[in-house]
Amino acid sequence: MAEKKGSQKSPEDSQGNGKKKKIIIISIAAAVLLLFLIAGAAAVFFLLKGNGEDDKEQSRLEVPVPELDKNSNIGPMVNIDEFIVNIISAENSHYVKASFTLELNNEVVREEVERRMPQIRDSILLLLGNKTYDELQDLQGKKQLKAELTSKINSFLVTGRVKSIYFTQFVVQ
Repeated sequence: MAEKKGSQKSPEDSQGNGKKKKIIIISIAAAVLLLFLIAGAAAVFFLLKGNGEDDKEQSRLEVPVPELDKNSNIGPMVNIDEFIVNIISAENSHYVKASFTLELNNEVVREEVERRMPQIRDSILLLLGNKTYDELQDLQGKKQLKAELTSKINSFLVTGRVKSIYFTQFVVQ
């Protein structure tokens, strides 16, 4: 009886074919896994990017607007001349150009503020100089700066307090 040569496979051929199938399956699985990782990374990137814009939008919408009426008590005001201060930055040199107006709670403290103007200007220079470019770019950073300045100035005033600080000029570049 004659045997057909093409219908019989040697054991070596079946092992080589099995290895090729395993390599193909592993390659396909790795490619699918890589696609899932890329899609997941892209989804995370776009979701986080979208949330940051929503937060900025939300913070713009939630800015409290003080109610002014005819009976509101506005305290004495003291202007603080323009500052130009270098701020912390990793890549380029940045600076802030700013002017302020202090609202005080009584007339007596105005004299003390004028006497302590060198201390006040020094405090402002030190606080501004320790801020980063990113901190001063958004509304929350500016509010934080106002709160820190008010606290620092009030720490050495004796006859009264600073009610509020108003930026009359504020440029970050």
